[in-house]
Amino acid sequence: MNLKRIFGALLTALGIGGLIYTAILFVNSSNSNYAIKTLVVFGILGIVFFTAGINLISKTKDEA
Repeated sequence: MNLKRIFGALLTALGIGGLIYTAILFVNSSNSNYAIKTLVVFGILGIVFFTAGINLISKTKDEA
């Protein structure tokens, strides 16, 4: 098993979870300042984790 691929899959899963949580917060949010900051933070972290995980998976070569 390749540790980089496992870590990439974990980062991708965390990114997807962060983006789903952002979507849930967006649907249930009131227009308070705290809600907007929370949306931005979780959205950016979700995008960063998702792209890092996808890039790590795609750039890791298969070894037999």
